[in-house]
Amino acid sequence: MEKQAHTIIDIKNLKKSFGNQKVLDGVTLQLFEKENLVVLGKSGSGKSVLIKCIVKLLRHDEGSITVGNYELTNISEDDLMQVRKKIGFLFQGAALYDSMTVRENLTFALSRLNKEFSKNDIQNKIVEALENVGLPDSIDKMPSELSGGMKKRIGLARTLVVNPKIILYDEPTTGLDPITSNEISHLINDTKTKFNNASIIITHDINCAKTVADRIAMIKDGKIYKEGSLQDFLNDTDPYIQSFFK
Repeated sequence: MEKQAHTIIDIKNLKKSFGNQKVLDGVTLQLFEKENLVVLGKSGSGKSVLIKCIVKLLRHDEGSITVGNYELTNISEDDLMQVRKKIGFLFQGAALYDSMTVRENLTFALSRLNKEFSKNDIQNKIVEALENVGLPDSIDKMPSELSGGMKKRIGLARTLVVNPKIILYDEPTTGLDPITSNEISHLINDTKTKFNNASIIITHDINCAKTVADRIAMIKDGKIYKEGSLQDFLNDTDPYIQSFFK
């Protein structure tokens, strides 16, 4: 009998509105260990809102989010810090600090989550993270000296430097040319293989989804419209689903 995958994020009946606008209207979804879960949906469908609720950058209105052993609804600040230590968040625009070098950006991420690292430990971890994304020579560059694809890689290095068990990718290929988008998609797969982490990848880039997805969930009207493998989606004759995969 096949061993059942362990659930590391469990979302039940999640609701989030902004004023009178319902964005999430009862999302139920699980992330299993060591998988890449792609969340698809039109712009404005609530994909990014979903992952921001997972790290409490946004507070959900109803429902529950459980990360490991922590339920987030009324979580304490100390416990929330423990949850955030397990989660890396790759923002859509990489969100690097423009006034800091690459080295300083990664140092800031490390020192914020762990005050006990020595300077030598920090430097070793930074060099390793940059090697993992193929940019060791960028360590003393400023963000303004980096291309869009390089910024995405540095953003991923800053995420990896804290050794997260879960990575949340918010539109990782947006604004990139097709070749660089493909490189980033393969880097997402390489990251999972090397570190055995689980990821949620928010995207409307179907080529990215085809490359990285172990499983796909589609959001429509604030709910999960369909969930399954890439092949399940490719075989589906529903016109709405096919509109994504043409």
